[in-house]
Amino acid sequence: MTLLADTGIIFGRYLRATLRSKTSLFFGMLQPLLFLALFGPLLTRLDLGTRGSSWQTLVPGVLIQLALLGGSYVGLGLLMDRNLGVIDRMRVTPVSPMALLLGRTLRDVVQLVAQSVVLVLLGFVLGLRAPLVGVLIGLLFVAVLSGALSALSYGLAMNVRTPPEFAAIANTAGMPLMLLSGLLLPMTLAPGWLDGVSRVVPFRYTVEAVRQAFLGHYANGAVAVGAAVTVGLAALCLLLGTRMFARVRS
Repeated sequence: MTLLADTGIIFGRYLRATLRSKTSLFFGMLQPLLFLALFGPLLTRLDLGTRGSSWQTLVPGVLIQLALLGGSYVGLGLLMDRNLGVIDRMRVTPVSPMALLLGRTLRDVVQLVAQSVVLVLLGFVLGLRAPLVGVLIGLLFVAVLSGALSALSYGLAMNVRTPPEFAAIANTAGMPLMLLSGLLLPMTLAPGWLDGVSRVVPFRYTVEAVRQAFLGHYANGAVAVGAAVTVGLAALCLLLGTRMFARVRS
């Protein structure tokens, strides 16, 4: 069987399993929706130092937060399958080993993009105004970023022994990245030294690019820089993820 066909088989298997887990779908979507519904109204009268409404600042940030958190923690499911021997049994089948990674990753991309669509629709209900092209560009950023982080998460899961080890690494890396990216509040509000530190965090440029797209500024330099940084980060994550996935730690 070809890699494409194998990937399709794995993708279909895990997508069906995801659709059957209504509880997982519900709670996976609950946190970002709560950020919009409960945190968003607090920003409507504040000067965030950016163009557009507070919703045009917050919704793009929550979209990237969804991709960051959703993509980073999917490895926990793989780790559980690995500890139960599921992965070892699948590796001795004719299915391509790389398809085991790509099929799961594709499932994650579809799930997170679908959740992002729901999030944007709620944003429109609450007051967001953004052009359709800008929203589609934002969803494309989510797809690229979530796919790359998912692959990296699966690679990590193949090289740690227990869920607590995985969670410790993911939390330690994810929390400062999320705070320094300006996901909920733009880094222009931060002190100069903190704003300077945040410029080494690639997710900051992704968030800024999506915010500009939601304003309709497609030719803005921030969009081009964000796209270049995101694609470069995605390539690095995919490379590291595939190498770690192939190099299983006993």
